[in-house]
Amino acid sequence: MEQSKSNLAQIIRERRSVKSGYLDKEVPEELISELLEDARWAPTHGLREPWRFIFIPTKEKETFVESLVQTFPKEMQDNRRNYFSQPAAFLIAVMDEDPRQKQWEENFGAISCMLQNFQLLAWERQLGVCWKTNPQIHEPRVRELLGVQPGEKIVGFIHMGFFDQQPKQKKRTPIQEKLTIYNG
Repeated sequence: MEQSKSNLAQIIRERRSVKSGYLDKEVPEELISELLEDARWAPTHGLREPWRFIFIPTKEKETFVESLVQTFPKEMQDNRRNYFSQPAAFLIAVMDEDPRQKQWEENFGAISCMLQNFQLLAWERQLGVCWKTNPQIHEPRVRELLGVQPGEKIVGFIHMGFFDQQPKQKKRTPIQEKLTIYNG
């Protein structure tokens, strides 16, 4: 007999990446601050907290998108303008890049955990998010636009917006197909 799922387990199973269908509704700065305040309790090796975030609020989105599309080749700008105009707001996740491989991996793991916390908390508040790692995260002109410094890495653009159509659940592989039990 399976035990009933906790609220947290239910949220983990229900959460979806919201990639489109955002409503024309402002994403409040206070909400983002509140979600980040809770999400920051993610595991972080040595309490390094190797993260920072840049919030592009709804009221600044159009100006930001115009500046952002200028970093793309002319023939791609209309396409990128349409793509980046869909979310209501953006959160850009930036991590400290440690030159030592072990610490770099620990930092990436920490910010990934924090972003998962953020996604779960956002879902709980009916804020749709999608963590995007499109090529612009490596573009020097985008780094300059956002004030990303040497020694920092853009981990992703978090597209955000409220929504009324929940994305469909996609099939997941049963864990028994991915789990090996060590037996000395």
